Amino acid sequence: MARRRPSAKTLPEPVVDSAAASSFRRRLHRWYRANARDLPWRRTRDPYRILVSELMLQQTQVSRVLDFYARFLERFPTLDALASARPQRVLEAWSGLGYYARARNLHALAREVHGNKNGVIPAEPDALRALPGIGAYTAGAVASFAYEKRAALVDTNVARVLQRYFAPGLPLKTGAGLRRLWSIAQQLLPRTGAQTWTHNQALMELGALVCSARAPQCPLCPVRRGCASSDSLQKAKRPTKVGRVPRKPK
Repeated sequence: MARRRPSAKTLPEPVVDSAAASSFRRRLHRWYRANARDLPWRRTRDPYRILVSELMLQQTQVSRVLDFYARFLERFPTLDALASARPQRVLEAWSGLGYYARARNLHALAREVHGNKNGVIPAEPDALRALPGIGAYTAGAVASFAYEKRAALVDTNVARVLQRYFAPGLPLKTGAGLRRLWSIAQQLLPRTGAQTWTHNQALMELGALVCSARAPQCPLCPVRRGCASSDSLQKAKRPTKVGRVPRKPK
């Protein structure tokens, strides 16, 4: 009889050892400082520009976003400029990037912040989540990247890294599983907001460049030592030997 895979509801709450968390952060941050891509939204702390980049990057590759990001900000350089624009102009500037609900949400957010919050995008994750189109991940990203708040974030790349390293038996596609990954992400946060900026960027970068979904580069991973999935991932990549096919008798 096949053994049933445990559901996230039956798994205990994850607890990350403080020494293991410190070692993980130290190696991850060192790798990031040496290997991070130079992306325009990493050169700013402007919450509006970071928000634009985060919404564009949802379900869209970085290489595709780069050109759109620059052109969109040339057309709408500030939140006030975006808030005062007609909806059709915003959609035109977004044309070709797809998932147009993101553009409509961004425009609605700009108008709400411009009208009700004195034109200032909130700094706290809870306040950010009250805005149109902002979920838990985007709220954590804007809070940590723009305001250097000590805020966790979990996107697809981060979820994959945390699940492989800390909880290989945890199902990713369940609400309970994601809640446990958010718990791990929160426990891994550095003590300060400035370090959190690097930490969150590094987690996302590791998932994008090394700990990828289909072809993880475990030998290049800075946190391979201690990873609960490294050996199994490498075994899965090894080609199986193909035996000789016996000849059919004449």
